[in-house]
Amino acid sequence: MASEQEDSGQGAEGMETATNQEVLEQFEALYHEVFSHDGYGDIRLEMRILRRGQKEVIIHCGKQYRFVVDYANRADQGNPGHLGHKEPQVGRDASAA
Repeated sequence: MASEQEDSGQGAEGMETATNQEVLEQFEALYHEVFSHDGYGDIRLEMRILRRGQKEVIIHCGKQYRFVVDYANRADQGNPGHLGHKEPQVGRDASAA
């Protein structure tokens, strides 16, 4: 006997079942949104195998604003509050340092 969840077109955890075309359309819309964003962004796709021949598709999408800010190395100026701080590396992403 089919469950109420299957009869209503819903998949795992009560989520509505989508088509591959709907997922691709959403992914494309997010791509255009991140592409037009005046900053950095990322899109990541995750898939998990579920029961009953289904897959859960998760699209992670985030926007970032990144800035490069000059600062004087205050440790060189005798300020003990900034001991051990390194100068930012020019041309490198701050998250990669």
